[in-house]
Amino acid sequence: MLTPLPSIDRTQQVIDALSDFIESSRLQAGDRLPTERELMVALSVGRSTIREVVTHFQALGVVETRKGSGTYLLKPVSKATIHMPLSLDTAHLRDALLQTLEVRRGIECEAGMVAAKRRTSKDIAIIEEKLDEMERVHIAKGTSGPEDLAFHLAVYDATHNPLFKQLLEQMRGSFERFWTHPFDRQDFARRSFPFHRTLFNAIVAQDPEAARAETLKILDVVEEDIKEMSK
Repeated sequence: MLTPLPSIDRTQQVIDALSDFIESSRLQAGDRLPTERELMVALSVGRSTIREVVTHFQALGVVETRKGSGTYLLKPVSKATIHMPLSLDTAHLRDALLQTLEVRRGIECEAGMVAAKRRTSKDIAIIEEKLDEMERVHIAKGTSGPEDLAFHLAVYDATHNPLFKQLLEQMRGSFERFWTHPFDRQDFARRSFPFHRTLFNAIVAQDPEAARAETLKILDVVEEDIKEMSK
């Protein structure tokens, strides 16, 4: 049964509770999940928390929402399976960032190359919209963490391979450290700002090697700042 939760760590608790419910109810692919309202009442949480959890499951490719019909399971889920987040067991921010950066290089270089090959005109419009917003905020504030992340997510979407976004979702906690001003420095990785536009240009030109090169420029700046700012 779904039961009310204590008022801490709401999102993760709802993820766990919904996973347990799916597993214990033996729901299978194609089965409909409880409605948004039913989940809100059963778990005593707000609409925004339920929507955040559904978005999380959608990003992992385990549910889909059909307009006017509800949210349906695409594959069986439990707390021990695909949706569990990956994390690093390290108390040192410098080490955690450098280890995560090694994974980012592999994923983001490949994502940029695949996006350059497969992007559609709609993808280009979305990426450019995110890039324009990133540049606007960056110029106004000198930093643009959330907007920077949104740009990279749009590139992932342009690959038309859902595994890129699923991997990011599993590593979100580790990855998001890059966009939350590590070392309390607003200027972290600021020098990478111009390379986002050149990465976009490479994707527009459908030039995978150029996309890889521009992605590496971004991540090289990130690595330099990690090492310099953590001294």
